[in-house]
Amino acid sequence: MQTPQSKPAFGEAVLSNCELEQIHLAGSIQPHGVLLVVSEPGHEVVQASENAAEMFGVAGVEPGSKLAELDPELASRVSNLAARSLQEIPVAVRCRLQVSDRPVDVQLHRPYSGGLVVEIEPAGPRVDRSGELATALQRISLFSSMRTLCDETARTLKDLTGYDRVMVYRFDDQGHGEVFSEEREPELEAFYGNRYPASDIPQIARRLYERNRVRTLVDVSYTPVRLSPRISPVTGQELDMSMCYLRSMSPIHIQYLKNMGVAATFVVSLMAGGRLWGLIACHHYAPRVIHYELRAVCDLLAEAVGVRIAALEGFARARTSMAVRRLEQAMVKSIAHVGDWRSALFENPETLFEPLNASGVALLLDGEIQTTGDVPGSQELRSIAGWLDGQPREQVYATAELSADIPGLEPSPAASGMLAAPLSRSPGDYLIWFRPEQVRTVIWGGNPAKPVVVGDDPSDLSPRRSFSQWRQLVEGKSRTWTAQDLAFGQQLMVSLADVILQFRSVRTLLAKHQLDQVGEHVRRSAQPIIIADASGHILLMNESFDDLLRAGHRHLQMLDDLPRLFSDSNSMRQKLADLQAHGKDWRGEVKFRDASSVPMLARAEAVLSKRERVLGFVLMFTDLSEQRTAYAARRRFNEAVVERNRLTRRRKESEQEAPYSRLLPAIVQNAELAALEITDGVDEAVLPDMLDSVESSLSRAAALIDQLSAHSLDGH
Repeated sequence: MQTPQSKPAFGEAVLSNCELEQIHLAGSIQPHGVLLVVSEPGHEVVQASENAAEMFGVAGVEPGSKLAELDPELASRVSNLAARSLQEIPVAVRCRLQVSDRPVDVQLHRPYSGGLVVEIEPAGPRVDRSGELATALQRISLFSSMRTLCDETARTLKDLTGYDRVMVYRFDDQGHGEVFSEEREPELEAFYGNRYPASDIPQIARRLYERNRVRTLVDVSYTPVRLSPRISPVTGQELDMSMCYLRSMSPIHIQYLKNMGVAATFVVSLMAGGRLWGLIACHHYAPRVIHYELRAVCDLLAEAVGVRIAALEGFARARTSMAVRRLEQAMVKSIAHVGDWRSALFENPETLFEPLNASGVALLLDGEIQTTGDVPGSQELRSIAGWLDGQPREQVYATAELSADIPGLEPSPAASGMLAAPLSRSPGDYLIWFRPEQVRTVIWGGNPAKPVVVGDDPSDLSPRRSFSQWRQLVEGKSRTWTAQDLAFGQQLMVSLADVILQFRSVRTLLAKHQLDQVGEHVRRSAQPIIIADASGHILLMNESFDDLLRAGHRHLQMLDDLPRLFSDSNSMRQKLADLQAHGKDWRGEVKFRDASSVPMLARAEAVLSKRERVLGFVLMFTDLSEQRTAYAARRRFNEAVVERNRLTRRRKESEQEAPYSRLLPAIVQNAELAALEITDGVDEAVLPDMLDSVESSLSRAAALIDQLSAHSLDGH
C-alpha cells in the first residue's frame, strides 16, 4: 500500500493520500471517444486508445502507423492546424471521417512533452446557440450583486445544457466549498447552502481545473479504455493528460459521485482575478453526452461570468477604499482642530464598526489603550498585542477563533474573532477589531470529520457513504473575515500609519524634548522622511531615507544640501527655497540622481504653530513604482481592447460572418466595464495582476469565439 507521503499512481490512491494521486497520468480515457498521440512533423501514431481500431475500421492501430493511412481527411485537417501553439487552449475542428463517412469533432492540443494529442468524438447536431449566449452575455454585465449573478448563471447553464442539477460552487479562503446558487429538477433534494470540506477536491485537481476549464463525465459506470502503449516510446514517460477532454477520472472521484447517486457530470471552472473562484457543477442522474459546441459555449459564458465576478469584487473594494478615505480625511481634520487624530476614530464608532461588521475596536498605541464597543479587558489586550508582536508585521492578521490561536487566552463570547492591523514597526502598536461569537449551524454534505469507511476488503475504501445533510453546531467562532474585510484593514493600516507618522513628525517639532522618544518611531518607519527646523537644519533623517542614498551622501546637515541629490537639482532648489521663504507646501514626482531609477512622490510641508509661526519642515517620499506598474497595466489593457475592437470591425466587413463572431463586442464591453470597476477600487499594488487577468480572460474568450465560429462553418 502507498504511504501518505508517496505520490500514488492513478487508480492506486486511498483517501489518506488521494491529495497526491497523479490524476493527470490516467493512462486511459472514457469510451465515448478515441485518443491518438502522433509525432511531429511526420504524424505517425505514438500512442492510441485501444478502441481506435474500431473507429478507423482496421484490425489494429499500431505505433508507427501513419495518420494519413488511417484517414486521409483527418490527417489533412490535423496538418492544417498543427502550426498553432496548441498548448494553452485546444483547437477544435469538425470533419467527416473518410473511412466511415461519419462526422466527428476533433480536438487538438500539444502537451509540453511534445507530440500532438488528437481526440475524436462523434459530432453532435448542429445547433446555433449564439442568440441565447448573446442574451446571457448582455444580462451578465448588468448584475450588481454576486447573488443575482450566480443565480442567473445557474439558470442559464441549466437551460443550455439540460442537466438535472446545476450549481455554482464557491470556494472560501480555507478551500472549503459552498453551493452558492442552485437550479434543479423539483423532485431532487436541495443542495443549496451545503458546504463541502476542502479535502473533497485535492489541490492537484484544483490546479487541473485552472488549466483545463471544462471537464465531462458521460457515464459514471463506464469501463476505462487504456492507452497503448502506456509509456510513450518517444518520451519514455506517461502521457500528461492534463488538457485531455477524454481523460479518465480518479476511481475515488467516481466512487464519490456514485455515493451521491450521480450518473453524469459537467464542470466548468470559474476563474476570477487570476484565481479559481469556484465551479459551475452540473449533475445528471442518467448518462449524458455534451458535445463540443455546447461545451465551448458554456466555457465562453464562464469566462464572462468570471470577469464580472472580478468586477463585483473590485466594486466592493472601491467601497472599502471610500470608507478608508473618509476616515483619513476625518483624522486630518481632527489634527487641525483638536491637535490629535484619535478623536476622529472614536467620536463615531459606527464608521469603524460598519465596514467590518465588528462589535468592538481597540487602539493600542504608545503604550496607551483606547477602546469602544465589546472588547477584552486591558490585560487581555496587552497579551494579544504581545502575541501579535511575534507575527509578520507587513499585513493584517485575522482569525475567527481567537482563543484557539493565542495560547492561554480565555474564550470570550464577545470577542471570538479578531482582525489586527499593525500601525508601525514599534512593538504594541495596533488597531484591532473584534467580532462576537456566532453560534450557528453549518450544513455539510456528509460528516466532514468521518470521510473514510473501511470494510474487510481494502477495495471497500471509499469516500463518505452517505450524502444526507449533516449539521454541525459551530461555537466559539465568529463570522469568517472576508477578503474585502482584510482589504479594508490593510488599507486603513497604511493610511493610519501615514497619519501617525505625520502626527509624530509634528510632535517632534512641537516638543523637541520628546525627540528621542517620538523620533524613534519616525526613524523606524518604512517611509523615507526628513524633519528640519525653521532654519532648515535637519533634525532627523530616518533610515529609510538613508537607504535611498549612497554612503557618500549620508551626512546632510541642511535642507539646502538636498538639491544635489536629485536629477533635477535646479527645480528641487527652487521648491525648497519657496518652502523655507514662504511656507509654500508642494508635492511632485522626483528622481534621485544616485539611487535606482524608481520615481518617488515627494511631499514637503511647513509645520506652523497656532500663531502661524513656522516651526519647521517635513519632507516625505513615497515609492511610485507600483503606481507606474498600474499605469502600464491600464495602458496594456486599453491597447488590447483597441485591438479587439479593430478585429471586430474587420469581421463585420467580412462577407461570411459566423453567428458566434457577433458575440465579441459583448465580450469586450463586459471586459471594459470590469476594468473600469476594478481600476476604481483596487489597490494599485494588485491592480496590474487584476487587469492582466481580465485581459487574459478577454484573449481566451476571443480564442473560444474564433473556434466556435470556425467550427460552425466547418462543412458548410
